[in-house]
Amino acid sequence: MRNLWQFIINNIHLLLFLLLEVVAFLLITHYQPYPKSTLITSANQLVAGVNETGDNVAAYFHLRQDNDALNSELANLQMQMQDLQNQLEYYQETSALPDSTRYHYAHLGYQVIPAKVIDLTTHQEHNYLTLNKGLRDGVQSGMGVIANGSVVGVVNQVNDYFSLVVPIIHTNINISARIHKTDQIGFTHWLGHDIRHVQLMEIGRHVLVSEGDTVLTSGITATFPEGLMVGVMDRVNLDEGDNYYNIRLRLTTDFHHLRYVQILNNTLSPQLDSLYNE
Repeated sequence: MRNLWQFIINNIHLLLFLLLEVVAFLLITHYQPYPKSTLITSANQLVAGVNETGDNVAAYFHLRQDNDALNSELANLQMQMQDLQNQLEYYQETSALPDSTRYHYAHLGYQVIPAKVIDLTTHQEHNYLTLNKGLRDGVQSGMGVIANGSVVGVVNQVNDYFSLVVPIIHTNINISARIHKTDQIGFTHWLGHDIRHVQLMEIGRHVLVSEGDTVLTSGITATFPEGLMVGVMDRVNLDEGDNYYNIRLRLTTDFHHLRYVQILNNTLSPQLDSLYNE
C-alpha cells in the first residue's frame, strides 16, 4: 500500500493529466453530436471486428466436422450418379433395337439379348470382345452377336456373368455370306491388319460382281439369320488365270466405336440338333 501511494505521489502530474483528458473526452462526446456519433460508430466497428474474429475462430474449429459432412454428401451424390448411369446404360442396351426389329427376329426364331461391350481388342490377329452378359442371362457358346443389324461375331466362351466373343476381325473365324445381287455364297476372312475390311472368299470368276455390291449373311447356319449386313464391296480384282475374285469388303460394323450389341439366341436350335442327332 505504501508503494502505491509513493507511485501516485511521484506521478501525480501525469495521473492528473490523464484524468482531465478522460473527463474532457467524455464531456465532448456527451454534448457534441458529431464526436458522439463517431465514437459510437468506432465502438460498433470494434465490437463487430471482435465478433467476426470470434466467429472465424469458431468456424476454424468446426472445419473437420464440416469436411466430414461434405464428404458424406459427396459420397451420396456419387452413389446417386452411379445409379443413374446404370439406369441409362440399361436403357441404352434394351432400346438398341426397336420393337418392330425384335418382332422380326422373334418371327425368324431368334431371341434378342442386349449386352454392353466391356472390353475390346482391335490391334491383334486374334481379337476378342467381352460382354456383360453370361449364362444367367441365357447366353451360350455359339450364339451370334450383332450391332444395329450388322454382324459382329460369335460367342466363344461363357461363364455366369460374362461372355467372350470372337469377332469377324479374327483370323480364325469365317462368316458365311452371300452377295445380295446374285445370291452367290462365299465366306469372310480377315487378313489381320485392317479392322475396317475383310475379304470375301470363294466367289468364282463366272459371277458378275462390282464395287458397291452389298453382302449379307447367307442364313445357311443357325448362328445368324439370313439378310444381316456384313459389308459392301469396295475393291474387286480378278487377275488373268485366277478362278476366284479378290474381293475386299468394307464392314458395316464400326469396331472403333462399338459399345452396345445384341446376342441372338436361336430358339429353334434344339429342334435342329434333335433332327441331326436322329
